[in-house]
Amino acid sequence: MAGAQSVLGTPLQPCSKRPLTGFFRDGCCNTGRDDHGLHLLCAMMTPEFLAFSKSRGNDLSTPAPDYDFPGLKPGDRWCLCIGRWKEALEAGVAPPVVLEATHMGALEFVDLEDLRAHAHPRPTGTAAGE
Repeated sequence: MAGAQSVLGTPLQPCSKRPLTGFFRDGCCNTGRDDHGLHLLCAMMTPEFLAFSKSRGNDLSTPAPDYDFPGLKPGDRWCLCIGRWKEALEAGVAPPVVLEATHMGALEFVDLEDLRAHAHPRPTGTAAGE
């Protein structure tokens, strides 16, 4: 995890601290051996994507207090499984991507051009998820 790189070849930036995201719940889209879903991609949630994910059996909108999961709303950033984002891309509902917070490992599954085409710029002077 230490020294992880983004798809831009720069140090991996945090995706979100509120809500706290990442496979390791460290705010970053870090990965490891046990991350079978490959939570590599930092995305900005949209109503269309949240509905799509729910229709595919992964309801990200509904809080799950037993798992300390607040439920996501449009505008929240979240580390997504790369396969779900790719599926959403093919369905025309891919959420915007925060490139500097997306793990370089995502490039094994999707093209940088597709990620750039869906890039969400971070407002100047704003820390991710803060």
